[in-house]
Amino acid sequence: MLSRVTAEFETPELAEYAIKRIKESVDYVYSAKMIYNPISERAKCLGRATSFTIIPTYYNTHTNFLTAVMESPASRDIIPEPARNRKTSACIICGSAAVDNVIAVLNGMGGHNIRFAQ
Repeated sequence: MLSRVTAEFETPELAEYAIKRIKESVDYVYSAKMIYNPISERAKCLGRATSFTIIPTYYNTHTNFLTAVMESPASRDIIPEPARNRKTSACIICGSAAVDNVIAVLNGMGGHNIRFAQ
């Protein structure tokens, strides 16, 4: 019988490492996927920047062309909280004989809110 085990992690990197560890060390694992917010990766990169582009502007006169980029200082305050959330869910489909081993690895790798369903 197949069973599904899900766990939450703080970052996609932790979930990816836990899934890799489960695939290497636990038998009867048929599928292992992670679900996360891809917008949070862009928000993470933007949070490290000193400025971000607001809008490209273009000004045309008869004699010359001027192109410019308007920029503003970047901070974590401009990114809404749902976009900054990097929580990731790992979903593992395995045989019922491997459920205890999968739960133990997820717990040992920092997973929380671990759920089990048949």
